[in-house]
Amino acid sequence: MRVKVDYLIVGSGLTGATVARLLTDAGREVLVVDRRAHGGGNVHDYTHESGIRIHSYGPHYFRTSSERIWEYVNRFAQFYPFEAVVQSLVDGRCENWPIAASYIRAHIGEGWRPEFQGIPANFEEAALSLMPRPIYEKFVKEYNEKQWGIPANQLAADLCKRFDVRADDDPRLTPRALHQGLPQQGYAELMCRMLENIPLHLNYDYVHRKEEITARKRLVFTGPIDELFEFALGRLVYRGQQRAHRYLPDVDFAQPVGQVNNPLHAGGRHIRTLEWKHMMPEELERTCKGTVLTTETPFTPASPNAYEYPLPDARNASLYADYRRRADAMQGLLVCGRLGEYRYYDMDQAIAAAMTLAGQLLGAG
Repeated sequence: MRVKVDYLIVGSGLTGATVARLLTDAGREVLVVDRRAHGGGNVHDYTHESGIRIHSYGPHYFRTSSERIWEYVNRFAQFYPFEAVVQSLVDGRCENWPIAASYIRAHIGEGWRPEFQGIPANFEEAALSLMPRPIYEKFVKEYNEKQWGIPANQLAADLCKRFDVRADDDPRLTPRALHQGLPQQGYAELMCRMLENIPLHLNYDYVHRKEEITARKRLVFTGPIDELFEFALGRLVYRGQQRAHRYLPDVDFAQPVGQVNNPLHAGGRHIRTLEWKHMMPEELERTCKGTVLTTETPFTPASPNAYEYPLPDARNASLYADYRRRADAMQGLLVCGRLGEYRYYDMDQAIAAAMTLAGQLLGAG
């Protein structure tokens, strides 16, 4: 039996959920389907038996400088203040990340200069345009080669825009964001409320059940764009994280901060260790027994269900462009979101893009 709906949204992550919410608020007929057993995509968490809340798909630090986006997420959750602080384990010590200029002065000298001058052609050159080579090799090179699985000089230069050298030594990950916090009742509850009263079919793999539901006006697809076309032009490469959890019942805190990066191959295959208790309000920390550590080890998943990060290199950018041309030529299809657009989005960026798309859909009637 076939079902017809005005707007069919595939994927209930931040992009799909925001589009669905805004269309529903405007009185449009919407149906959301998701292959997972829970809504919200990667924006999900759960509570460990110790009372510690764990983010199911890696740490999600919410921050934005947009009053509109901050007002939007506060419709669905109360946030407590939280500004992420990340450190990197270098030479047996935890050092600030992003890199503090004082660290470079102490280890290279007062008159240090970046290694590379000119217009960078790849990630390695872009990173070396910010720092001396010894600092790059300690903090950046191997970390990114572990994360992406390819040499640093094959990665896109734009990837370097995600970090800097801190002239003022500010240890906060995103000090310029006006609003930063985590939802009081967790991300799973936030996403549940965002999707409230919107028809949602879970455990529904649209790619293998395309004939069952027809969108009268628009199909909004937020999954992997190459999977939608049955990998006809080849497979895009995505990276994911294998997560291993360890509960230490007799330890209050094992790390100085919630995220400690492991930037060198010598430290093991994992790229970071997370201690979730640091991310909880202080009054709740005191009620939790022990601590939970999670290591994240990058891998290239075979299943689209485990895709998390698009690989930022030239080959995949070219292949994505071919898929995008095919998608744009199909009437009634809108492919969007991190997997659909094959680009990295922070949470506020995903919401902002979804708001724009929802406005376009509403303007089209």
